[in-house]
Amino acid sequence: GFRMGLLLGLCFSLLLGSTSAVDRGNFKTCAQSSFCKRQRALKPGQSPYRALLDTLELSDSRLTLQLINDNNKVHLLLELYRLQGNITRVKINELKPLKPRFEVPDVLVGEPPTEPLSVLSKDDNGVVLSLGPESQRLIVSARPFRLDIMEGPQVLLSLNSRGLLAFEHLQLRKNTQVDPEGAEVKENVDGAEQQGEEEKVGVYFKYCLKKPNLFLFLGPTSVSLDFSLPGVEHVYGIPEHADNLKLKTTEGGDPYRLYNLDVFQYELYNPMALYGAVPVMLAHNTQRTMGIFWLNAAETWVDISSNTGSSETPQTDVRWVSESGIIDVFIMLGPKPSDVFTQYASLTGTQSFPPLAALAYHQCRWNYNDQEDVKAVDQGFDQHDVPYDFIWLDIEHTDGKRYFTWDPHKFPQPKDMLQGIMDKRRMMVAIVDPHIKVDSGYKIHNEIRDKNFYVKNKDGGDYEGWCWPGNSGYPDFTNPEMRAFWASMFAYDQYEGSMENLYTWNDMNEPSVFNGPEVTMYKDAMHGSWEHRDLHNLYGFYVQMATTEGLIQRSGGTERPFVLTRAFFAGSQRYGAVWTGDNAAEWEHLKISIPMCLSLGLVGISLCGADVGGFFKSPSTELLVRWYQTGAYQPFFRAHAHLDTPRREPWLFGPENTALIREAVRQRYALLPYWYQQFYQAHKTGQPVMRPLWVEYPKDTASFAIDDEFLIGRDLLVHPVTEEGARGLTAYLPGHGEVWYDVHTFQKHNGAQNLYIPVTMSSIPVFQRGGSIIPRKLRVRRSSACMENDPYTLYVALNPQRAAEGELYIDDGHTFSFQTKKEFIHRSLTFAYNTLTSRNLCTESNFSTKSWIEKVLILGASKPKKVTLQMDGKETSVEFEFDASMSVLTLRKPGMNAGADWTVKLQ
Repeated sequence: GFRMGLLLGLCFSLLLGSTSAVDRGNFKTCAQSSFCKRQRALKPGQSPYRALLDTLELSDSRLTLQLINDNNKVHLLLELYRLQGNITRVKINELKPLKPRFEVPDVLVGEPPTEPLSVLSKDDNGVVLSLGPESQRLIVSARPFRLDIMEGPQVLLSLNSRGLLAFEHLQLRKNTQVDPEGAEVKENVDGAEQQGEEEKVGVYFKYCLKKPNLFLFLGPTSVSLDFSLPGVEHVYGIPEHADNLKLKTTEGGDPYRLYNLDVFQYELYNPMALYGAVPVMLAHNTQRTMGIFWLNAAETWVDISSNTGSSETPQTDVRWVSESGIIDVFIMLGPKPSDVFTQYASLTGTQSFPPLAALAYHQCRWNYNDQEDVKAVDQGFDQHDVPYDFIWLDIEHTDGKRYFTWDPHKFPQPKDMLQGIMDKRRMMVAIVDPHIKVDSGYKIHNEIRDKNFYVKNKDGGDYEGWCWPGNSGYPDFTNPEMRAFWASMFAYDQYEGSMENLYTWNDMNEPSVFNGPEVTMYKDAMHGSWEHRDLHNLYGFYVQMATTEGLIQRSGGTERPFVLTRAFFAGSQRYGAVWTGDNAAEWEHLKISIPMCLSLGLVGISLCGADVGGFFKSPSTELLVRWYQTGAYQPFFRAHAHLDTPRREPWLFGPENTALIREAVRQRYALLPYWYQQFYQAHKTGQPVMRPLWVEYPKDTASFAIDDEFLIGRDLLVHPVTEEGARGLTAYLPGHGEVWYDVHTFQKHNGAQNLYIPVTMSSIPVFQRGGSIIPRKLRVRRSSACMENDPYTLYVALNPQRAAEGELYIDDGHTFSFQTKKEFIHRSLTFAYNTLTSRNLCTESNFSTKSWIEKVLILGASKPKKVTLQMDGKETSVEFEFDASMSVLTLRKPGMNAGADWTVKLQ
């Protein structure tokens, strides 16, 4: 009682306090996480594991082999798979665990298809297997056990080469004396006995968290494996961290931590865990790109070391440590960056294809007060001629933080409000968090309790914790029946006041528990027969999965959903959007939004954004304008702000700033056809939308660590202004032989150079790659839906050394008909030999558009004598004008339908 009261008092002072930064005392370091500390103490080069080659069995699809730990004689089972598309899967589990160990379900899109493995040679020292393509081999060494993947004479990657494989096996409980301090005798990771602290500790986690499986089994169950990457100096990925794109070495500090946590006012440039976890790392050098996907949902730490600076061949060593589960790792062998994206997408799926409106601008704050407030904000956008598509409602819209309800005084007629927004062809998002108020008058709580769908505590009762509603239950989203129930709650007849233009935001789904250890759930809470520790990082993934399923089902499977989540895992890309959480109105937070979203894109999550303006604190007008200019060129474009901050709608900072923000938002709307086409490609192929430069210029070492500029698709390069008081910036234009055109002035610059760009408050440095064609819609209206039938302008940027290419993708913008009925237009645009051609890329597709091509700008052109359009067997002349000073040729009103076949010839 007293402690609880004290704790809640502490929590609320934490919530309301205006501390300047994260309270580190709330979150563990490696030294305070006993399995991390224990594993990190292991010395390299002393592996007790040996492969028992006489146990080798080879079938069509896999090789199995036993490993033995010579210190404690425990047997492990190694399984090797060669998967389609140049992927190798390595699984290590106990041969005979006392009970099953957790294996992550639902993340892979299916059982990955295998290809045959064959033994090339075998002796007492090991086995050599063929991996098929280009002389790739997998070498299993027996003593100590290690794996090497080779291509020709070159080692691409080694496992256990530093001997840090460690597998803490489940043991029968001995007659253990637990002393009052909680220390007890147990085996350490390599099998020798030692005094160990109980698996609960951390000076400030004053929670009596029992050891895993205390009643039956003794001791911890962590797993670890090291990987060596010869020739590699640059590794990326493993989001979410508020850090640079290129991962740092972790020697002398903490490892990168993957453990989904609600971190209040997170700090920048450190390896602390944040809201989401994708255990995927990419390694890149000029020769090859590879990926490591460590499929484990327990708390995980990743150590990175390298020999950079020494005279030897560069090498990066990576070590993964997880608290429980098994070792299940996918090694994606590239060799090109695009191959790694394809390989990872084949395992976990691609980015869901969002409705077009979701790529437009979103207006949010905690909170719009009531229906009148919503109406006034909506009208404000129209009065100031700033387009927007979605207005958002945070937790205050509910009846006492009971999700799926509306405050009866502030939002008495939600349908009237939604209809008013719909009349303007706009949408709304309302928050639905996964914690449920414990209140016998609340229908959803009663149903979940009666169906026995809540997460349990270790004694079998419903687990309860403190969150926004006060005392809350946490539905067990790992249970498919619970997910089906949750999905059914989004039906229009269940979610009262909802309509088809209402979409959903899942917050607090780490899960956040204000009075729990590290602001989350006890690790010994139970999900069916599994402990929370086994699957913690999956909780948010399942919440978003169930919500997305609900939005699809409510329309009878016809409408594409839109769901934003804060917590995520590998595979979350299939269910919607992610944002970088509770950032702050500071210049450094604006800067970090770029590497944070780039890192997410590299591991499949393309629909990423950061709160424009910063969530905590109040931005200066300069910072707010620069944030709008940056956000307008990032995938998910949403302004959001904390309850306690002054209002900051775009028109509240004087007419000059309103005009600057309006211009940034309008640039976004004009470019929507290109954004939409990029997301269609991401959905079809798994390639990221927002890309680091090295993805397109993999041999250009100057680009490997750049994270203050980025590409959108292949053809737009963006270097936002993120410095306070900037008068100029230096942008790196990549690519020998490339030409880059300033999209605002059409000035032409050569690639492979650092370009100094003077900037004013209106500057957003953006460049179009020569050799590309980009569609825009220049008649910006109040929402994306209002622009549906508007005409296109094509921007053709020439590079004298090659043809210019682009695409145009059009569908209805919001249904699954593009998939189910092939209702879309997908066209290839090419300019070569003075001829611009549009041809159909998909003959079986059928869709018609009212949009036409009203203008074509050709950058880097020379003046023609005449221009003709050939279409439907007829030839007509096209009026044009030529600006000799800028070498820009403008074709006016050529007038062809955007879905038609046509050719324009310059003569």
